[in-house]
This record gives sequence, C-alpha cells and structure tokens, in this order.
Amino acid sequence: MNLMTVFLLQAPVTGPDASWTWIMLIAMFVIMYFFMIRPQNKKQKEIANFRKSLQVNQKVITAGGIHGVIKEINDNDVVLEIASNVKIRIDKNSIFAAAADANNSQAANK
Repeated sequence: MNLMTVFLLQAPVTGPDASWTWIMLIAMFVIMYFFMIRPQNKKQKEIANFRKSLQVNQKVITAGGIHGVIKEINDNDVVLEIASNVKIRIDKNSIFAAAADANNSQAANK
C-alpha cells in the first residue's frame, strides 16, 4: 500500500446526518426563542412599565393577594391602604395591577 491509500482510508466519513443535526438544533433554539423566551421578556417589560407608572389612589394587588389602594409612592416601596386607616408598606416588586383594571385595559386595547 502506498501512503495515499492509507490517508484515503483514514478520511472521516461525512454524510447528510451531520448537517441535519445542526439544522435541527438551530431550528429548536429558534422555536424555543419565539415561543418561550420572547413572550416572557415582553411580559416582564410590561410589568416593569406598569410599576414605573404607579399613581396615588390606584387599585393594585400584591404578590400575596392583598387588594389595596396606593396612598404613597417612594423609591423602592409603596404604602397601601387595605382598609379604613389600615396602611401597609410593600416593596414595588410585589405589586401587580388589579384584576378589574387589567381586564378593562385589555378590553380597551381590542
């Protein structure tokens, strides 16, 4: 055997399987991005914009399920009135839109 035959026998076998593996891997990442990552980022931006636009006398719900009305807004926290003369201080990150207000804004957008 000559040297050229040895090199030809050692050459890696290539086929369509290797390229299809990469194509499928990239396709799975693209699908995962559009169906999972992108919608989650969009929802987080909406919540962040809502928290930036909080106003006094706005009805909100806390992460713990407490319904209240905003009475004071500070840098990192909010004072909620949950009953007559009952006020609590809540972190801004645990405040969400009231369900009735969220439904009204979604109906207005349609």
